[in-house]
Amino acid sequence: MLSIIQAAGWPIWPLIIASIISLTIIGWHLWTFNLIAPKNLLAQVQEWIKQGAVNAERLAQLEKHSYLGQIFAAGLKNAKSSREVMQEEIEETGRHVAHEIEQPRLKYGMSFLVSLNTLGTIASVSPLLGLLGTVIGMVEIFGALTPTGGSPAQLAHGISVALYNTAMGLIVAIPSMIFYRYFRARAEALVLEMEQQAIKLLQIVHGQRK
Repeated sequence: MLSIIQAAGWPIWPLIIASIISLTIIGWHLWTFNLIAPKNLLAQVQEWIKQGAVNAERLAQLEKHSYLGQIFAAGLKNAKSSREVMQEEIEETGRHVAHEIEQPRLKYGMSFLVSLNTLGTIASVSPLLGLLGTVIGMVEIFGALTPTGGSPAQLAHGISVALYNTAMGLIVAIPSMIFYRYFRARAEALVLEMEQQAIKLLQIVHGQRK
């Protein structure tokens, strides 16, 4: 691996950094997507409502539980208000949650390290970074050519820079684009699922659903 990096030259380092960030984002979302909307949470909240056990402690627990828990907590805080007020609060929290799914909040301004927008940017820019390495490699190749011939070592190095960076750009871009598309579709499906569960909670609280 080290020999490949040396052969590819300095243009490969931005691609290596991009690949590390891409893998971080992919790993983060593969882990967190399973925690966004737990399947049994609505049944648990419904049981609390039946028992009259919805209190400040339960609401705080819900907010920390998951993104779906945040939506439920926002609705239950306004359970004694009209249906319209409760629905408005749920929708507002839902919009906030939908944004956070794609761009989670991290401390110290490091949110870009797990943002889906960053993954999409890497997928788009990586081929261009690979092309930059290709151009630099071609410049080295032409620079090695002289009227009396050329240095085989310099020619070989220029070819290595051109080819390795092109390949690395595609290696980073293709998985990044696949996972970016997958995560965006998954996020939209999860937001829709949470909206449906929030509607069910609204109906339960106002006695329209058992």
